[in-house]
Amino acid sequence: MGMISKRYLAAVSALIAAVMSIPALAALQAGAQAPMFTAQATLAGKRFTFSLADALQKGPVVVYFYPKAFTSGCTAEAHEFAEAMDDFKAHNASVIGISGDDMDTLDKFSVSECGGKFPVASDQDQEIMTAYKAVMFGVLPYANRTSYVVAPDGTIAYEYTALSPHDHVKNTLEAVKKLSPAK
Repeated sequence: MGMISKRYLAAVSALIAAVMSIPALAALQAGAQAPMFTAQATLAGKRFTFSLADALQKGPVVVYFYPKAFTSGCTAEAHEFAEAMDDFKAHNASVIGISGDDMDTLDKFSVSECGGKFPVASDQDQEIMTAYKAVMFGVLPYANRTSYVVAPDGTIAYEYTALSPHDHVKNTLEAVKKLSPAK
């Protein structure tokens, strides 16, 4: 990795750390209708169009927003989701990660950090993160670290917002377990 890339990543990480104390916009609450969306996504480096409506036909969907691929917190969170995918699948749930990253970056992230276990989608125009009130306040084009569990009926069953990545997987898995018994 070149010196410019390292400096860029360091600057982005510093920017994200600096805004950790800035409050987020109020997230969608449990019971609210989840905004339906389609987005360009990648799974194990293979691109496709992700449809929330289609995914919900199979069971609950964890829609999680993260600020920037390949930063320390986003990498840790992706690893945790990848490790827990068998548990999510045991409850008929799927996971989609969403950030403002471009597709070339996400192709690499989906292979290395997500381990090819779940898709990630690009929201470069911030339409999805705005609809889900998951824009990091004052720091476009970054998403706030917000996780939702969308029930098969299209309503928000659970929401959790915290810039620390550590409880998102545990909390969303518990919410999924309440919605869908294990296979």
